[in-house]
Amino acid sequence: MKILDWYILKRYLVTFLFTLLILIPIAVAIDIAEKIDKFLRHENLTFFEIANDYYKNFIIYYANTFMPLALFIAVILFTSKLASNTEIVAINSSQVSFTRFLYPYFIGATIVCLVALSMNHFFVPTSSKTRKAFEKEYLKKKKYADTSIREFSLQLNDSTYVYIQNFDLKRNSGYNFSVDVYDGIELKSKFTADHINWNENDSTFKLSTWKHRKIYKERDSIFSGRSLDTTFTFTPSDFNYKNIMAQEMSSPELIKFIDVSRKRGIKNLNAYLVELYKRTSLPIASYILTLIAVGLAHKKARGGIGVNLAIGISVMFIYVFFLKVAEVLGAVAGANALLNVWVPNVVFGLYAIYLYVNARRKT
Repeated sequence: MKILDWYILKRYLVTFLFTLLILIPIAVAIDIAEKIDKFLRHENLTFFEIANDYYKNFIIYYANTFMPLALFIAVILFTSKLASNTEIVAINSSQVSFTRFLYPYFIGATIVCLVALSMNHFFVPTSSKTRKAFEKEYLKKKKYADTSIREFSLQLNDSTYVYIQNFDLKRNSGYNFSVDVYDGIELKSKFTADHINWNENDSTFKLSTWKHRKIYKERDSIFSGRSLDTTFTFTPSDFNYKNIMAQEMSSPELIKFIDVSRKRGIKNLNAYLVELYKRTSLPIASYILTLIAVGLAHKKARGGIGVNLAIGISVMFIYVFFLKVAEVLGAVAGANALLNVWVPNVVFGLYAIYLYVNARRKT
């Protein structure tokens, strides 16, 4: 049985890589056709920069994106080929069960899953950062960059809250700033300033027209002044969480960011949670897609390979549609991001089990 296992595993991986290598050049060719005029606008842009900073990372991103599609098409193609050549009939005649027949398929799915996990959690975010920086510099129109943060609140600890009405990240200055300290639900002190400026050289804030009010049981004490240099346990980089792209952070960075954001009172982090959870759910789908593809293609179809391929692509289209809907719903405030991300896998996992049981009964 080892010879047969190696034969199927080899066909699995070779067809998968072949399918992926067909899809990637098509994507690159289309992208070059769309962007060639933008590349030519920049006289100082070299071929090496385009290839190394953009297309190398473009290929990494789209190879990872096309991986489920390539896997699904590959399994349908070579399994349909096995069926049309009556090789599967011969395997069944030698009293090999359908479950045993699936072993090399799941070994291949495990290899693809591990590669996809490492890419999703580490390599793709790093490459996306370089690719997006290149796009911002050379491919996108130079517009006025909105670098200001508005209506921003931050929880420093269990009792201290920061609020700023507007802060310009480029100029490192803002206005209408306040720090509130509570004891339970009772306000104990309030520090306000009309203007706030960050001095990066000595890591201090300069406050203009400031007032500090301390609240006691029988009286309040108020201190005020024109100007004050002081420090806080935050920096302007903490105001920048809305501008941070989850796709550009590796999973350890993303987990740390979500944890810090929760402690600081940022309410809706579902968009970041969806990105984190789908980095695992998509690779795990390799098993589900493999089982569905084998279940659809293991029997010889009257219309040949084309019929199985058409059915498979339709199923894949529905899966991708469910996946995108689940991501959008999961990113909504108050939604269960983990549940929404895994719903497509659960639904299609049940369909895969149905195909498995049906195929096992008929073989």
